[in-house]
Amino acid sequence: MKRFVLLLPFLAACSNAPVITSVLTPYRIDVRQGNFVTQDMVAQLKPGLSREQVRFILGSPLVADMFHVDRWDYVYRFQPGHGEAEQRALTVFFQDNKLTRVAGDVVADDGSGAQSPKPAAQVVNIPGPAAAGAVDPEKK
Repeated sequence: MKRFVLLLPFLAACSNAPVITSVLTPYRIDVRQGNFVTQDMVAQLKPGLSREQVRFILGSPLVADMFHVDRWDYVYRFQPGHGEAEQRALTVFFQDNKLTRVAGDVVADDGSGAQSPKPAAQVVNIPGPAAAGAVDPEKK
């Protein structure tokens, strides 16, 4: 009985623990994973760039699948300590070791300056010089 009386103050102190834990929350770090690709980096991509040039601009891809050798995936995930996670994905496609197109939710700005909402995912076809209608002035 004497032991119970000695433990009574400690037991009473634990009764306020739920109140304390609802006020105090543990610190959670921000977690960044993958390749952070900016709009400026995507704007530097041009058709016909080699794999080495794309790697120089964007960095090494997070996923280089041996079953899809002509495709590189750049995935980025940001999990703040408290809040919603943000995820981005960019895929570059090659043909004959030359860049042909870019797909994903990080796309190059069109330069119009208008602030329009960006779609969740978009495929961007990069036209070559002949497809864009470029005419050499010396051939006229």
